[in-house]
Amino acid sequence: MILFGKEILFGNIQWLWMIQLIFMMSLFAVTYVFWMQKKIYMQLASKKWQTWLLGRFLTARRTAKFWLRLLGITFLCLAVLRPQWDKKEVDVKQSGRDVLIAIDVSRSMLASDCKPNRLELVKEKVKKLLYNLECERVGLILFSGTSVIQCPLTKDYHTFFMFLDQVDTEIISTGTTALYKPIEQAISIFTELGSFKTKLLLLFTDGEDFAGTVSGVQDRIQEVGLSIITVGVGTAHGAPIPVLDDTGNRVGFEKDASGSVIMSQLNESLLQDIARQSHGKYVHALENSEQDIKDIISMISKFEKNEYEDQAVQYLQDQYVYPAAIAFIALLAEWML
Repeated sequence: MILFGKEILFGNIQWLWMIQLIFMMSLFAVTYVFWMQKKIYMQLASKKWQTWLLGRFLTARRTAKFWLRLLGITFLCLAVLRPQWDKKEVDVKQSGRDVLIAIDVSRSMLASDCKPNRLELVKEKVKKLLYNLECERVGLILFSGTSVIQCPLTKDYHTFFMFLDQVDTEIISTGTTALYKPIEQAISIFTELGSFKTKLLLLFTDGEDFAGTVSGVQDRIQEVGLSIITVGVGTAHGAPIPVLDDTGNRVGFEKDASGSVIMSQLNESLLQDIARQSHGKYVHALENSEQDIKDIISMISKFEKNEYEDQAVQYLQDQYVYPAAIAFIALLAEWML
């Protein structure tokens, strides 16, 4: 609201309904007491003295006490609402860790050995992870036979979730998987950012790698100081890869050249090697547990925070002291009269 040319907000506006209720009850109580005192005086006095008592009761002193009490209650309620005005700008120190999240969007991520499928489980896990992270910049990389930056590093988790919700296996047309692609993408991003202390990549995948060239980026991983937390999605016994029509309905399963149904299996050993060689950690994504999320957060918290540029933040200053002071003076004056 705008009052006297100033923008005024209330820090405890959620309590407005309760404050209104308390104010109305207080107003009723003050008025009721005032009326009862008058009634009692009239009942106790004889008709001879009623006119004189009524005049005494309605003197300036009693009227002043009534209005001072009402004024005090009004401004006390106003103080509880925490009025705020007068903008103030401060530089807020920014720190956190940069975490790139890479998600495998190859067709094998549609396998249903995780319900409803591997990709949907990953999206659910990423959301739960971000709900528990604080002050971290996160970015989103999607990969299959190649990789794309779906969302650059940001602290705006709402925007990140919008990009995450759009993720499916149709974003990248190639169906095979090259695990070195998101690693190269992460190295490129962190190289452009400069010499930050912490560079983290979370790699969500079933570990199927048809390029077989992850070892070719090991030197660059060490050079940049990239740490990789690999998150294995799927099971060792695996599941067939569904073939979907244009409407998203399953019409069969992928088959090899001999006509046998292809079983997509989690390659834990490869993901463990990648994590170990990059001083990271391997975590297995669990369907009905959040222990995997806790393990990832525990690992992230061990890394040192980066220092970012200070950010100028404007906020309205709390001014509850003024209505509180008026309430105190009014109630003190009422008590002294």
